[in-house]
Amino acid sequence: MAEGNGTSGGRGRTARVSRETAETKVEVRLDLDGRDGGRPDDAPAIRVSTGIGFFDHMLHALAFHAGWGLELVCDGDLDVDDHHTVEDTGLALGQAVARALGDRQGITRFGHCYAPLDEALARAVADVSGRPFFTGDLNLQRERVGALSCEMVPHFFHSFAQAAALTLHVDVIRGTNDHHRIEACFKAVALALRTALAPTGGDRVPSTKGVL
Repeated sequence: MAEGNGTSGGRGRTARVSRETAETKVEVRLDLDGRDGGRPDDAPAIRVSTGIGFFDHMLHALAFHAGWGLELVCDGDLDVDDHHTVEDTGLALGQAVARALGDRQGITRFGHCYAPLDEALARAVADVSGRPFFTGDLNLQRERVGALSCEMVPHFFHSFAQAAALTLHVDVIRGTNDHHRIEACFKAVALALRTALAPTGGDRVPSTKGVL
């Protein structure tokens, strides 16, 4: 189930998504403009629980630096591994972004950012194009950070980009610590999306084709 009331001009850009399979149950409530019961835009409510501590930390950073209000709960088959939980969370969150955007009128569309964390530096480039695609080189070395498998980090971005129908490039430029590299990636993506999803104040579709 998915509900959304995205409108042009950046008002009322919210969505609620429920995704349930034999492996996971995900509930997402998203406000792209960080409004929750009259809270100021710079202090959106963020509550995340997936059962994977480091993943929760990264999702919180994503929402915080993107300026989103986010409530996300995933009950997944962690007794198997973390794959289904991370993948389905990415799909549900991406679907929520797509629903909240609605017709995609009046958005900036493109965004990019470099984000450092100590020795690590990541670059993210986003195009809210309607064409789902992810590519990147994260150069992760460890098998996992906490309970999150490092191979699932690019898979999360892939799942998210597919469901949100956007193009996303994420690369680690340098770094030696995988915790730092991953966190820099999430922050770079958040800041790139913050720019790309920002309302322009108009209602034009940002494409020569007239549709995204």
